[in-house]
Amino acid sequence: MTLATRVIPCLDVAAGRVVKGVNFRNLRDMGDPVELARLYFDQGADELTFLDVTATVDERATTYEVVRRTAEQVFIPLTVGGGVRSADDVARLLSVGADKVGVNSAAIARPALIDEIADRFGAQVLVLSLDVKRSDAAPSGFVVTTHGGRVATELDALAWARETIDRGAGELLVNSIDADGTKKGFDLELIGLMRELSSVPVIASGGAGVAADFPPAVHAGADALLAASVFHSRQLSIADVKAALEADGIPTRRTGESA
Repeated sequence: MTLATRVIPCLDVAAGRVVKGVNFRNLRDMGDPVELARLYFDQGADELTFLDVTATVDERATTYEVVRRTAEQVFIPLTVGGGVRSADDVARLLSVGADKVGVNSAAIARPALIDEIADRFGAQVLVLSLDVKRSDAAPSGFVVTTHGGRVATELDALAWARETIDRGAGELLVNSIDADGTKKGFDLELIGLMRELSSVPVIASGGAGVAADFPPAVHAGADALLAASVFHSRQLSIADVKAALEADGIPTRRTGESA
């Protein structure tokens, strides 16, 4: 049986509002996260991802109340990331409605966090978020960044991805900082490289502009497709994306089907 490709809207949240920019900069207000979550659920989104994009930069926890209100409006898997620094943070997020939790900066600072979360809650709860940027300094040509793409590390993106899987990450959310918000298409080279090394699902993020951008990302190796700007601006609906995938022979989950 061929697994259906998941379509996942992303709610990048700052100060309780959904925001979006280009290359993670010049953020602009796109709406209320609870209202948008309900809209995407009604449209047939397979999952939702909620990222508090300033939690790490501001050195604070994720906004739990907004997560709770969002979770009350949707009945599909909800992944929450931003400001997660401990297994106790994960426990609290799960208690307010998250199904999975994304980690990035804190795991880079202390890789044992990945082991602790996976050991306590299982790999299925842990999404390793990689904000990846092209760099000649890395053997693979890609480095990992932190703090919402603001700080480049010395970590080779592919080597770090392998390590996180070995430590217990259940999924890789691979976001191209270079493509983010540009609407010029996904970074197919990056997706392909991650697919080659990964034994867990790969979620592709960054660069979607039109419905035709989505099928090539699946052919490059993505198991799921995440986008923000095209959905928030109403340029595309979930149905538009699924129709493009189906037309290319890629199975999707119909609205109302169980995961």
